[in-house]
Amino acid sequence: MLARARARPLNTVDFDFHLPDELIAQEPPAQRGGSRLLVLHRNTGRLEHAVFAQLVDSLRQGDLLVLNNTRVFPARLLGRRLPGGGAVECLLMNQLGDGTWDALMHPGQKLKPGSQVTFEGEGVRLRGEIVAMHFHGRRTIRLWAESDRDVVDVIDRIGHIPLPPYIKRPDSAADRERYQTVYARDRGSIAAPTAGLHFTAEILAALENHGVERAEVTLHVGYGTFKPIRAARVEDHVVDPERFTVTDEAAAKITRARIEGRRVIAVGTTTVRVLESLGVSDEGRVEAAAGETSLFICPGHQFRIVDGLITNFHLPKSSLLVLVAAFAGQQQILEAYQAAVAEGYRFYSYGDAMLVV
Repeated sequence: MLARARARPLNTVDFDFHLPDELIAQEPPAQRGGSRLLVLHRNTGRLEHAVFAQLVDSLRQGDLLVLNNTRVFPARLLGRRLPGGGAVECLLMNQLGDGTWDALMHPGQKLKPGSQVTFEGEGVRLRGEIVAMHFHGRRTIRLWAESDRDVVDVIDRIGHIPLPPYIKRPDSAADRERYQTVYARDRGSIAAPTAGLHFTAEILAALENHGVERAEVTLHVGYGTFKPIRAARVEDHVVDPERFTVTDEAAAKITRARIEGRRVIAVGTTTVRVLESLGVSDEGRVEAAAGETSLFICPGHQFRIVDGLITNFHLPKSSLLVLVAAFAGQQQILEAYQAAVAEGYRFYSYGDAMLVV
C-alpha cells in the first residue's frame, strides 16, 4: 500500500516497537554482503527473505542505484579537563571556521565557556576551549594543535570512529574500515550511511553486469540524521541542516532514468533526503545542487524521485523509521519489522538490510 496523505496528526509513540537486545548487532557480519535481506513489495505487502549478495535478483535491468559517497572521519575525541584531569568526551559534528567546531560534549554541566580540555595520543596533542554553550550537551569548541600541526591531521590520528551508542563496545582498528562504505570518498560524516555498508566491489560489478546503472551523491551525515524525536507529535520534529552535493553528472543520470520510466533506487535514508530535496523543472529535469537540507520526511510526503529504497532497520521512534514508514506505509513497515524480529534479523548500523520496492 502506498503512503497516503494523513488525516490526523501522528504521535511519536505510534512508531515504537519491541526489539530484544540480542538482535542489536554489535559487530559487522564476517564478510560484507553476508547480511540478510528482507524484501518488501510495498504495493502488496509481500515479504521475501534473501541474502544481500543476491540483491541483483531483486533489481531490474535499467534501475538506477543512487549511492551516498560520504566518508566518515574519526570524530570522537576522548580526553580530560584542564585543570583537574576529569574525563571528557567530544563528538565533533560540524566545522564552523576559525578553528571552531559544533560538538556534543560530556559531561556538559562542567564544560562552561572558558573551560579548557586536552586530547592526546600517538605522540600528538590537541587543545580545546569551550566558546559557547547550547542545549542538550551542544558546545562550540575551539581546537588547536601543539607544535603547529594541522588540526585535521591530529584528529585523524587520535580520533575514534563514532560508533552509535547502542553498540556497547569500544571502537576497534577494524571499525575504521568496516564502518565505511567501499565507495566512500568525500570526508565529512560523523556516522556511516549504513545501508551502503553491505556493498562489495563484486556486488557492484554484478549489478553493473545486470544492467543496473549507478550514480553518486554526497550528504555528510551529521546530528540531523540521528537527532532523537523529542516532540510528542511527529510533525513538530525539526531536522538540523546537513550539507549535500549533487553534481551535474548525477542529476543528468537521474533525469534520464525518470524520463525513460526507469526506477530510481536510493541506497539509504540520507540518499532519499538528498533526492527529495532537489528541484525538478516543468520538463522533468532534475536540477544539480549543493547546499544544506533540513528536509524531514514523514507520512504524507509525496515522493517525486525515489521509487525504491535499500535501508537498514532503524531505532524505534526515530526520524529514520518515520521516513521509511512514509515510503512504505506506516502499518506495513511496522508489520515488516515485527516479521524481522520474529525471524531473528540483526538490527541497526551493523545489522541486516531491507529493500522496499
